Amino acid sequence: MVKIRLRRTGKTKQPSYRLVVADSRSPRDGKFIEIIGHYNPIRIPKVLEIKADRVRYWLGVGAQPSDTVVSLLKRQNILDGDGKVVAAPVEA
Repeated sequence: MVKIRLRRTGKTKQPSYRLVVADSRSPRDGKFIEIIGHYNPIRIPKVLEIKADRVRYWLGVGAQPSDTVVSLLKRQNILDGDGKVVAAPVEA
């Protein structure tokens, strides 16, 4: 199964994370398929950058987000309150 989850980077006591698509059997900081964003909870304001089109693609092909990733995707309005994918805004 493919999961969307956080991969820890940074120094001791100064974590930052990459949002990655990885096989569920690989370790947290191990092999991954694609980097789709990053999150730094230490900086003020917190930094969260996500490639929304790639997240929608991976969710469309069946990738399962972790609980933390679901909350981050809701914060970016990629998922709604029920966990459903919000349609991408159409550019005119």
